[in-house]
Amino acid sequence: MDYGQFAYLALLGAVLVFWFFVQDRANLGTKVKALAAWVFIFLGAIAVIGLWDDIRGTVRPQQSYLAEEARIVLPRQADGHYHARLEVNGTPVSFLVDTGASGTVLGQRDAARLGFAPEELAHTGVAETANGSVRTARVTLDSVALGPFEDQNVPAYVTEGALEQSLLGMSYLQRFGRLEIAGDELILER
Repeated sequence: MDYGQFAYLALLGAVLVFWFFVQDRANLGTKVKALAAWVFIFLGAIAVIGLWDDIRGTVRPQQSYLAEEARIVLPRQADGHYHARLEVNGTPVSFLVDTGASGTVLGQRDAARLGFAPEELAHTGVAETANGSVRTARVTLDSVALGPFEDQNVPAYVTEGALEQSLLGMSYLQRFGRLEIAGDELILER
């Protein structure tokens, strides 16, 4: 930060505010009220910007389970993709639903959270991705739950490459009897 520029801008701002109040002292009360209103508007705008992710998360449609129809409904998110929150070995993990992926793939961060040390795994497999080949290590997930549907001993892979979000591939999705995209929803039914 250039303190000289900051001091100059602060001095210029102080002079403008001083001039604004001194030029018409008769209406000083009205000016103070207007200034207070603008300060509150400015602080409100800063609060909205700071809390925007929380506000958007509250308003955005969420994953739901319809008990009478034994189905999970995943709404399309703002990024245009479907995301699912699963309980893997009792730990919540967010997955990107990827019908183009043959297997379920864990990123290194999620693998570490689940107790797999990515640096200690034997990355003997190879997966072809849109970004080229990447080495993988096969693991077994003791339990995977999506809503009320729980499966045991689910095979998955841990990638050696950088993967921002774990992928829920067809090896898991094929456990559902019906997979349908209707409007902006992905429906999984057993």
